[in-house]
Amino acid sequence: MEPNLILLYQNLFLTSAICALVAFLVTFLSMPRLIKKLKAADIVGRDIHKPSKPAVAEMGGIGILFGFIIGIFLGIYFYPELQFQLTITLLVILLVGLVGMVDDLVMLSSKEKLILLWLAGLPLIWIAPPNVDLIYLLLIPIAVTIAANLTNMLAGLNGIESGLGAIAMTSLSIACIIMGKYDVAVISMCMLGSLLAFLYYNRHPSNVFPGDVGTLIIGATIVVVAFIGRVRIIALIVLIPNIIDMLLKLHSAGVMERQQHQPTQVGEDGKLMAPETGFNSLIRWILKRPMEEKDVVKIVWLIGLIFGALGIILAYILKARMF
Repeated sequence: MEPNLILLYQNLFLTSAICALVAFLVTFLSMPRLIKKLKAADIVGRDIHKPSKPAVAEMGGIGILFGFIIGIFLGIYFYPELQFQLTITLLVILLVGLVGMVDDLVMLSSKEKLILLWLAGLPLIWIAPPNVDLIYLLLIPIAVTIAANLTNMLAGLNGIESGLGAIAMTSLSIACIIMGKYDVAVISMCMLGSLLAFLYYNRHPSNVFPGDVGTLIIGATIVVVAFIGRVRIIALIVLIPNIIDMLLKLHSAGVMERQQHQPTQVGEDGKLMAPETGFNSLIRWILKRPMEEKDVVKIVWLIGLIFGALGIILAYILKARMF
């Protein structure tokens, strides 16, 4: 590789890392005040997986969104030549986050949510490759809808969404760097920085929940990186834990409204137990016996790490084939 090209890649990685660090700091520093404000406004949810069922601040994903926005703004400053695609990225994630906020506040029906998420993904069509057919264009917002729902479905335990999302973003960032797609890595790294900061407050025992505003934007970001960076297969691989969870639910219960969901039970000793009735899921598949909540989360993270590693290995293989 030419020395000038190596220097360019080093500079691109450094600036992407700076954007990620800023995203981390913005989210990390804003979360304490945001948590306080959410509780004061009575925007809270019950942690049903604790015996005492404490009230925990909801919609904390606003902090993730805030850090990501500032990180991308900085990316636009560092990469003026990428202004268009980063602006489109920002628009899509903001729209998906807005859908999440509305859902958190008024609980949209499944149909309303799917339609709004599809509309939120439409701006990605503007950065589609030239000469693609109409079906490909329509699949882009559909992919946003599906991925956002996937990362929203595998949820409910302390740190599970933000931790699994951070693993996915780490895998995508490393894969993009391996393949020389530093301009795309800034997107995944900004989300990674925000998620890691949020995870500090969301880990067991949680001080804040992400809400739909936090979970939906994780899947949407994965799709944005997949289509802009042309790493669709790798993105699919890192989403496999979420896909497994969805397939288990669809196989056992089909499509159903959230109101029909029967939550995981918690014993007096604080251990989680799968209820005798209700649909299956990845979490309940793990709960063959009573387990601590944090242990279940660690197992899900481990599954995510396995598929994240597979995504990185595939990036190495694809990189080797390019030369």
